[in-house]
Amino acid sequence: MQMIEGYSVLITGGGSGIGRGVAEYLAARGAMVTITGRRADKLKDAARAIGKNCTIAVGDVSVEEDRKRMIDTAVVHGGGLQGLFNNAGNMLRAPITELTAEDILDVMNVNVVAGMRLTGLAVPHLEQHGGAVVFVGSGHTRRAFPGASPYAASKGAVEVLAQVLAAELGPKRIRVNCVVPGAVPTEINVRAGVASSFEDNKSRLNSMIDDHPLGRIGTPEDIAEAVDYLLRAEWTTGASVVVDGGLALGVSYK
Repeated sequence: MQMIEGYSVLITGGGSGIGRGVAEYLAARGAMVTITGRRADKLKDAARAIGKNCTIAVGDVSVEEDRKRMIDTAVVHGGGLQGLFNNAGNMLRAPITELTAEDILDVMNVNVVAGMRLTGLAVPHLEQHGGAVVFVGSGHTRRAFPGASPYAASKGAVEVLAQVLAAELGPKRIRVNCVVPGAVPTEINVRAGVASSFEDNKSRLNSMIDDHPLGRIGTPEDIAEAVDYLLRAEWTTGASVVVDGGLALGVSYK
């Protein structure tokens, strides 16, 4: 395992939810963390709470110039770049009969294209350190939820992408993996209109507890533990690690 002390990592979508949870987890153990997002207030709040090991880069992962600035900020803050956590994403919930091409392409652009481009920009830095990239998949690729076709399709693409890039970048000593979270309360469902607030979303997810063999929904720290491993494990690449409390097993205890 690579050492966590001084490990420089760029985390997109780091102002809340899983991104912030991963940033907090890694920084508390000595990593130099750069978090990104479109909302400066969220990023500043997170950085203040995390402390001196954290800096911010306000920007949109779907914009090329912003992506370049994110990489540059992380390199300066961490004295290089060893890890990239492609966490930022959008969700859209609608019946297939109501979706437009623009709707679908917007989700694909943020969830797939942005991470591909950011990874490409990070390669020259990551190969100097034997670095790692972690993409975020979804339980939507293990359980079919009607109305979530663009999101599920984008996350299926991300899992295959991680395998292809693992093969492509392995000779550069860059590892590429995917973490697949289950039911973890984040703001993405609120933005998609599935829930009216963070509290409403948490209540909605809690109603699924009986579908989890381990008896609870997840937390950002649960995902952070897996991300920490995937960023630093030196002989793991092309893997999709499911962290979902058993939700994908398809059993119910109701």
